[in-house]
Order: sequence, then C-alpha cells, then structure tokens
Amino acid sequence: MRGVNYRLKMTRYERIFGAGPRGILITIGLFGVAWGFKEEVALPAITENTSLRWSVFVLSVIGAMGLAFWSAKSLPPKERGQKLATLGAYRYFRHPIYATFVSGFDFGLAMLLNNWIYLLWAILVHCYWHANVVSEERLMRDAFADEYDAYCSVTGRFFPRISSFKRRE
Repeated sequence: MRGVNYRLKMTRYERIFGAGPRGILITIGLFGVAWGFKEEVALPAITENTSLRWSVFVLSVIGAMGLAFWSAKSLPPKERGQKLATLGAYRYFRHPIYATFVSGFDFGLAMLLNNWIYLLWAILVHCYWHANVVSEERLMRDAFADEYDAYCSVTGRFFPRISSFKRRE
C-alpha cells in the first residue's frame, strides 16, 4: 500500500506544515526586496481613491480569514497527511490555507500599499507558490495515488475551477 509507506516516511512536521514555512520565508523576503526597491523604481500609485484601496484590503482580509477558518474546520491539523480531504474548503481549493494569502491577502495588501511594485510582488509570490507546493503535492500523490490525481483534475490549487462547483458529493 503506497499510503502506508507514505505516512511512515512523512514527518509530523511535513504533515502539519507542508511547504508553508519555506513559502512564508520566501514571501517575506520578496516583500523586503519590493519594499527596498520601491523608491528606486519610483512606480506610480495604483489609484488615488483611498476608500477603494481600504475596501479592497478589508475584503481581502475578511476573505482570507474566512477561508483560513473554513479550511481548518474542513481538515484539522492533526488529520493532515492522514486522509485525502475533498470536502469543505478542499472541494474548491487543493491548498485553501495557502490560497488565503497568495490569491487574496497579498493582492489586497498590494492595493492598500498603493504601488505597482507590490502588485508585481503579489504576482511573483503567486507564481513562486505554484512551484513551492509541487513537493507537497508529490507526497500526496505518493500517498493517495490515482485518487489524488482524480482530485487534482477537478480542483484548482489556489483558485476554484468551474468543475469544483459542478461536482456532487
């Protein structure tokens, strides 16, 4: 059984945190680079509308918090790596906790900070995270084989696919 071998090889740290800590460090590092080059590059503001900026930011925070709580409820940390979650938040996102930041919060923060370099940062971070989760997905594929492949074919990494809404459980 591939799943049994996987669980024996995977450390508790890998089961609970996956690619998260490495991704967070790179995200913060890239933010520092963007912050440092903000004055050097001297890009214009995204918008002069302060209300719009704050509205987008607040909505991104609310959305990120909601998705983070929903994903924790859908798959509690102690169950990670033990079973393949395909319901709740995991019905729509393969990585809902990561999606809270790379598909929502980062872009809201970029809007609040009101500089195109932060929007570039958010896009770069999003691209980086796609590469970052490959190792985690490889472990899941080893553990759950064809079941995980079928799940991936209908569920997006950080954005829901239309097929996620059409499925019936």
